[in-house]
Amino acid sequence: MSQYMFGPIGLSDQKAVIDLFNHYIEHSFAAYPEHKVPYEFFNMFLGMCKDHPSVTVKDDEGMLAGFGMLRYHNPIPAFSHTAEITYFIRPELTGKGLGTQMLEYLIAEGKKRGISNILASISSLNEGSIRFHQKHGFTECGRFREVARKKSTFFDVVWMQKNIG
Repeated sequence: MSQYMFGPIGLSDQKAVIDLFNHYIEHSFAAYPEHKVPYEFFNMFLGMCKDHPSVTVKDDEGMLAGFGMLRYHNPIPAFSHTAEITYFIRPELTGKGLGTQMLEYLIAEGKKRGISNILASISSLNEGSIRFHQKHGFTECGRFREVARKKSTFFDVVWMQKNIG
């Protein structure tokens, strides 16, 4: 059984992170873009999580198992205690506790930076993510009906919230 190491996202993670993100773009509604993103998109991820915690999970051979981040929900200082969460795990590794460990890591690191609320924006077609967040204390706090479309399919965006303060 592999041991997993947790650490912040670094420049050397660019290819693995974008490859995983692109998998979810192509094969699910978990990632919102309709088409694969180029490796340069990684710089946007780094910018999004600037001043917030990020995490990679790697196996004992250094292979990426997943990544995640907290990022600004709104850059106005009144919202500085609120962050949005994003994370993706290699499909064959879901259901093995890595998502829970990534969430716990991001919560602990977020608290150190004064985060007291975490928001998750989830496709209504991503029922596994909705169940995961409910299981971990998130509650639905909003739903925008049919505001997104991917692969000619309209879907709701479900907002979930967890107070960690």
